[in-house]
Amino acid sequence: MELKTARLFLRPFRADDLAALHAIAGDPAVVRWMDWGPNSPEETGVFLRYALESEAETPRRTWKFAVVRETLIGSAELHVESPEHRRGTMGYLIAPAAQGQGYATEAAQAVLDFGLTEAGLHRITATCDPENAGSTRVLEKIGMSREGHLRDHFLIRGEWRDRLLYAKLAQLR
Repeated sequence: MELKTARLFLRPFRADDLAALHAIAGDPAVVRWMDWGPNSPEETGVFLRYALESEAETPRRTWKFAVVRETLIGSAELHVESPEHRRGTMGYLIAPAAQGQGYATEAAQAVLDFGLTEAGLHRITATCDPENAGSTRVLEKIGMSREGHLRDHFLIRGEWRDRLLYAKLAQLR
């Protein structure tokens, strides 16, 4: 599955994305708010293999997208948590050089729209650290509503961190 926006191309990962992907996933500044990383080269390789294997899933439960401008600038993901209840989660990650230019918003909007239409989901959630003002803005810009504050949700590098919970429902038809 490939998605196109005004300035971005979201496509499946390829084996030759490893170096560009690791430059992002191995950067401590990029993964500051994540419950993983910074990745070693081996950990990035494991992620990439999983992304490549998810392309063959039947039925499809996960879409991992390489976010590309001229080069790979990030990743975005949609995961179906419950096919029965048509519920999923999404996330995104953008390289520091590409942050602050609206790319995260554009990629997140494309994934959200895809999930609520083509993937047939009724509800999609996303979480972010309360101190991550940029991600909070992205989730609000794409029309997600804040539904809660999850206390001590992740143990990240030895510190308990909260998460804000955002969600969007499909339009009732």
